[in-house]
Amino acid sequence: MKKVLVAGAGGFIGGHLVSSLIKKKYKVVCVDKKPLKDWFQIFKKSKNFSLDLNSYSNCLKITKKIDYVFNLACNMGGMGFIENNKAACMTSVLINTNLLKASKKNKIKKFLFTSSACVYNAAKQKNTSNPGLKEEDAYPAQPEDGYGWEKLFSERMCRHFQEDYSLNVRVVRLHNVYGTHGTYAGGREKAPAAICRKIAEAKLKNKNVIDVWGDGKQTRSFMFIDDCIKGIFKIFFSNYHNPINLGSSERVSINQMINTIEKIASYKVKKKYLLDKPKGVRGRSSDNKLIKKITKWEPSTKLNTGLDYTYKWIFKELSKNMSNFKFIK
Repeated sequence: MKKVLVAGAGGFIGGHLVSSLIKKKYKVVCVDKKPLKDWFQIFKKSKNFSLDLNSYSNCLKITKKIDYVFNLACNMGGMGFIENNKAACMTSVLINTNLLKASKKNKIKKFLFTSSACVYNAAKQKNTSNPGLKEEDAYPAQPEDGYGWEKLFSERMCRHFQEDYSLNVRVVRLHNVYGTHGTYAGGREKAPAAICRKIAEAKLKNKNVIDVWGDGKQTRSFMFIDDCIKGIFKIFFSNYHNPINLGSSERVSINQMINTIEKIASYKVKKKYLLDKPKGVRGRSSDNKLIKKITKWEPSTKLNTGLDYTYKWIFKELSKNMSNFKFIK
């Protein structure tokens, strides 16, 4: 039985990954910087540690007698967070660097790094009708400042550890993952969760206006968490070593996503556009030609299906403590 380390196990994607690994009968070691009480999901069948992986000694300790490493650990959030915390995002480079060094020393069999679509050249994302970003569109390098540069640098570190030390690496570029058991308030949430929460709040508080960052015409593709986990396994067990997109190719505008959530909620709202808020690039979606070639698969959950699960979960979470309910802007 293989022993697997999940770094960033207390986070949104990490929690779902651990759940899947346990179901697949792996021995799972979980680590996250957050206190255990703050993890989104925690499992009795895994070994769970609160450790700071910016420390090389901690990385050495946690990777002993481990077969596979899944590195999801980083300081990140939605556009509002990454645009206002560039230095904090950049320091995550220490996590991946020290995990790579520890994995080399402890002879890890396979190492997966979760990168991001934020590595892509911003000049290629100025049009809302973006046809989909190919893996080669990361160069010439002009990623999103801070977070995007950290991810791109860490991709290069993975590449060179493979070239110089024969460490068996995989690099997945995630595109806007959403779903249940994740952040939906507090400043780190991404657009699908934020909008689900705003409409749920409006319905619960009998309000009819929500704030929208930007003009609502910016486009993205959003991948449901189940597809994300399935894709991580497919890429991990492939023979492909270079960075590869893992995202939906279903491109929608923010306004279109709001309309979809309104239908799910059976509740109409007016949109107050905040043009001074962080908006990110104008248009981004995933070109999936490579993942289909390598794995014979691509994310397939339609946005309305994934949002239905997500909205209902967030609405239920908000409804639990109506006595303490506060309207979150």
